[in-house]
Amino acid sequence: MSTCLEYDPKPRRTTVAVDVGGVIVGGGAPVVVQSMTNTDTADVDATVAQVAALHRAGSEIVRITVDRDESAAAVPKIRERLLRLGMDVPLVGDFHYIGHKLLADHPACAEALAKYRINPGNVGFKDKKDKQFADIIEMAIRYDKPVRIGVNWGSLDQDLLTTLMDRNAAEGSPLSARQVMHEAICQSALISAELAESIGLPRNRIILSAKVSQVQDLIAVYSMLAERSGHALHLGLTEAGMGTKGIVASSAAMGYVLQQGIGDTIRVSLTPEPNGDRTREVQVAQELLQVMGFRQFIPVVAACPGCGRTTSTVFQELAQRIQEDIRKNMPVWREKYPGVEALNVAVMGCIVNGPGESKHADIGISLPGTGETPAAPVFIDGKKALTLRGPDIAADFEKLVIDYIEQRFGQRSAAE
Repeated sequence: MSTCLEYDPKPRRTTVAVDVGGVIVGGGAPVVVQSMTNTDTADVDATVAQVAALHRAGSEIVRITVDRDESAAAVPKIRERLLRLGMDVPLVGDFHYIGHKLLADHPACAEALAKYRINPGNVGFKDKKDKQFADIIEMAIRYDKPVRIGVNWGSLDQDLLTTLMDRNAAEGSPLSARQVMHEAICQSALISAELAESIGLPRNRIILSAKVSQVQDLIAVYSMLAERSGHALHLGLTEAGMGTKGIVASSAAMGYVLQQGIGDTIRVSLTPEPNGDRTREVQVAQELLQVMGFRQFIPVVAACPGCGRTTSTVFQELAQRIQEDIRKNMPVWREKYPGVEALNVAVMGCIVNGPGESKHADIGISLPGTGETPAAPVFIDGKKALTLRGPDIAADFEKLVIDYIEQRFGQRSAAE
């Protein structure tokens, strides 16, 4: 006799908790959403505006590029401006090549940042590598900052990779080049973490990441890291791409790994369309965690896909308007209506599944499909509450949703 398979997520992997500017990563804390700016950090106005937009969208940590003196000098100004806006969002400095020098020359930058991100593949080369890595770790110790050791297969330590390739070729049953590359990525992260700890940076100030751009590679590398390390892990599919390709690839890769209980913080690295909205990557990360049941960020709007019964576009337009209104209002609603992110709204297009789906939602509407009576029953808390008719059904339902939020979550706010 067949048995029903268990599809619940595996228990979260036990990791050391890391405090990143007041946001806890690992140690059983909820998976944290991160993002990164694409502005020139030296442009204080542009960077403040984008960090603010990302934070309003729900990014709990924001990484900024610190690549030269002008960028480093701008960091404390950016931090100060954000605080004046009431945004105490942790800023992570992304350092490559000359991070040791920038941190030494700009102590205000070193102090203003909540975390340093360093890449062991380009922190330094040859005999300078360990020295420059140590310099950054000593800065982190001095300023009591955590460090993300972020390995990337596009800038992997070539000496380490060559050593492992040569060793593998000499063995009787060699691994594939791809498997050796996985091992090199994993070893680079672990060796660097061990070196940082030997210098004096405690484990609760270290986060590891291993960025690759193919789904199966991400799954393989993070599975290896999780088996060998108790460090908090940052997940991300690097160079994921644009649009649906980037969304699908990131979701498939990170969704599988998260289901295995691996991952403490994530970023969806989408390439934005020209002049596109950078906050899209935050929305996708939130939606990934929400649909998998790990966190609740925003009310869910269920809507049917449409079929030959729903030739009208009313239900599509209404679902879109409600979703957009929710996203626009969430920064205020989060404060005004505690718990509103758990709200479920249904916008259905005909009588086939409309009434049933609407009953399952907190508030739902079943709009008339092609050839149906021009009436739209509304269900509230599982019961039919009223029927809307006439040309203003969409606007009337939107008002009902707002009233429901006020009555249910506004009362909770007042009681608290």
